[in-house]
Amino acid sequence: MPTPDLQAAQQKARIRLAADIGGTFTDVVLETPLRRHSCKVLTTPRQPELAVLEGLDRLLQESGLDGSAIEVFIHGTTLATNALIERKGARTAFVTTEGFRDVLAMGYEKRFDAYDINLEGPPELVPRPWRLTVRERIAADGKVLMDLHEEDVRAAGAQMRDGHIEAVAIGFMHAWAHPSHEERARDILAPILGPQVSICLSSQVCPEIREYERFSTTVANAYVRPLMGSYLLRLQESIRQKGLLCPLLMMMSGGGLTTLDLAARFPIRLVESGPAGGAILAAHLARECGLDKVMAFDMGGTTAKICLINDGQPERSRRFEVGRVWKNLKGSGLPVRIPVIELVEIGAGGGSIGRVDAMQRITVGPDSCGSEPGPACYGRGGEQPAVTDANLVLGRIDPEHFAAGRMPLDAALSKQALTALIGKPLGMDAFWAAAGISEMVEENMANAARVHAIERGQDLGNFTMVAFGGAAPLHAGRLAQKLGITRVMVPAGAGVGSAIGFLRAPVAFEVVRSDLSVLSKMDPLVVEARLQAMHAEALAVVQTASAGAALHVLRLAELRYAGQGHELRVRLPPPSEGPIVQASLVALVEGFETAYEQIYGLRIPDCNVEVVTWSVTVSTQPQAAQAIALPPSIQQRQASSTRPVWEPALGEQRPFGLHWRFDLQTQEHITGPALVAEDETTTVIPAGWVARLDEQGHLMMEAPA
Repeated sequence: MPTPDLQAAQQKARIRLAADIGGTFTDVVLETPLRRHSCKVLTTPRQPELAVLEGLDRLLQESGLDGSAIEVFIHGTTLATNALIERKGARTAFVTTEGFRDVLAMGYEKRFDAYDINLEGPPELVPRPWRLTVRERIAADGKVLMDLHEEDVRAAGAQMRDGHIEAVAIGFMHAWAHPSHEERARDILAPILGPQVSICLSSQVCPEIREYERFSTTVANAYVRPLMGSYLLRLQESIRQKGLLCPLLMMMSGGGLTTLDLAARFPIRLVESGPAGGAILAAHLARECGLDKVMAFDMGGTTAKICLINDGQPERSRRFEVGRVWKNLKGSGLPVRIPVIELVEIGAGGGSIGRVDAMQRITVGPDSCGSEPGPACYGRGGEQPAVTDANLVLGRIDPEHFAAGRMPLDAALSKQALTALIGKPLGMDAFWAAAGISEMVEENMANAARVHAIERGQDLGNFTMVAFGGAAPLHAGRLAQKLGITRVMVPAGAGVGSAIGFLRAPVAFEVVRSDLSVLSKMDPLVVEARLQAMHAEALAVVQTASAGAALHVLRLAELRYAGQGHELRVRLPPPSEGPIVQASLVALVEGFETAYEQIYGLRIPDCNVEVVTWSVTVSTQPQAAQAIALPPSIQQRQASSTRPVWEPALGEQRPFGLHWRFDLQTQEHITGPALVAEDETTTVIPAGWVARLDEQGHLMMEAPA
């Protein structure tokens, strides 16, 4: 353990490490009081920790620091997400109440495509032979209708042991409120299956109503827990060997940080942890720059993510779907109920594969060539053309300086792949094949952004785009043109933006409890006692990693008119304003009806308002943002050289001025078409656009008036 002197030095220096494992690249950032060091290394899918360690070694060597100087290590990964999408998790069984074996297969009554008679939803994580039932039943009011038949549990345990099951999810009817039967079943199964088998209870993973979503979330947690637990232990041991004595915190999908132990118990909360870091960064920049409406655009090697941020806060939700199987259609994925930042994710990244479909059209994605073998230009055996190959052929990427010069690219291999698989079938050369891939991937992203904004009643023309990720600055200008956005920010360190966002995230934990009751009939003392118990549970988690920081409490209630099927979230007063009293519940009803009227245009008089779920989130305060301004532009910067690059808005090649980002001065401006290169990405400035640096080194691009 670190000595008190070392701990004091680390606290003073605030030297912090962040790592974001993506499908193609792993981004590692080391932030010190003097500067920020960063690098991108290819992800190692079979042992993801190896890429993290490689990046760590590079940054420690570059900075001259020892691992023991690092105060905290913050980590996010797509490992859980990929395991769910690719169905590469543990061999899992599901134990449920007799009569409810097929809840996971039936899903919702509503179909995501009502007119497709051959409709197929996402395949279940647990096949039917391993969905086992036991006799038991507790009513919603807690009355035991049928005692737990323990012999059924023992028989199921023997069957799972003989079938070499690696993880078990237990989900009984109404266990969200009355977990005693689930807990007893776990106690019976544990000695039969042994400590090597993970057992998850729905009453712990997702203590909320709606059986399908509760069961689905619990099964997903069990499915990825052995994989994630093993990985996190290996990573912790590996960084200890490197001399890192600091806490290891994990980024969660809701935008907060949690401890390693909690992440290993509830790995389902790590789904979308990487994109959440990007949204946190964009929200921080929005507050810093006084931008009330921001569209975060994160494009990496495998996917592109789009998130809308209003008044410095990203949209949040408690419902998420993993791996939608039908054109990103809502309802076609695996539902999980976890705190999550609301975003849209599509298969459009630097590694997304271009091909010609049966109708002789160029299509891109959603599949990616990842890091193994990667795009053709990587020279690692890839033969299919990817978006990176197209950008290289179009002149946007310098092949000698890709990834800070550590990964030279081979343009000849790109041309070969583009010609063979797109050019020849369509009768065009490699250049026009590359232009087709570029235009299609940008239109795919633009269409996803339009739909996402329309569903939320937003006009993207009023937004500023914040572009980050290794591939986003290459496409941000053209995407903005398609969406009618006139201002784009490419922040400092854009190529590793999500990892930087990890360093801006608060330590946070949310506790949720369902409690289906009519609000006017509830006892305020009972409500206060429940909220205090939830507060204590969340506080116990956050205090282990908050290092004595000031804490913020957010209390919410999900309310609806009695009999309705959907809820609205309404904020409760913080604990500092005193305990819940009858007037607090009356104010809660008024808050719900005001929100309902704003959304639906009416109130329903004489209709009871019922609470469905309470939630309490305890967090450290988000990192403060100091407002910055764009300095006046005095002179135009002259390009050091030019090279021909495809300008899609004009439909032709143009000479683009070449600039190195770290040579730019705040009083200078650049007029497009131009390229601004840095170690981890390149920004394309469209023809006629003007770009300048602000005081913090963020590149601001604006369209001509």
